[in-house]
Amino acid sequence: SSKEERADSAMMNADMDAVEAENQVELEEKTRLINQVLELQHTLEDLSARVDAVKEENLKLKSENQVLGQYIENLMSASSVFQTTDTKSKRK
Repeated sequence: SSKEERADSAMMNADMDAVEAENQVELEEKTRLINQVLELQHTLEDLSARVDAVKEENLKLKSENQVLGQYIENLMSASSVFQTTDTKSKRK
């Protein structure tokens, strides 16, 4: 009967080893997924920061464009070259 016990014990050990190996694989997979999620979170944070920076830059450039547009308009209205053709037609 001690042979049977040893056989049972060996089978139980084999089963436990299989479970252990399965747990190890599962743990490695979980760890891999967690690392992937963390990496994606960091990537998302980086992209969000970049989007914010680009938005800010865009607002600055829009504002500068408005100022330049206004400046050019003022120059054009001050210059006789860009005056309307009314004055020429009155001369006739």
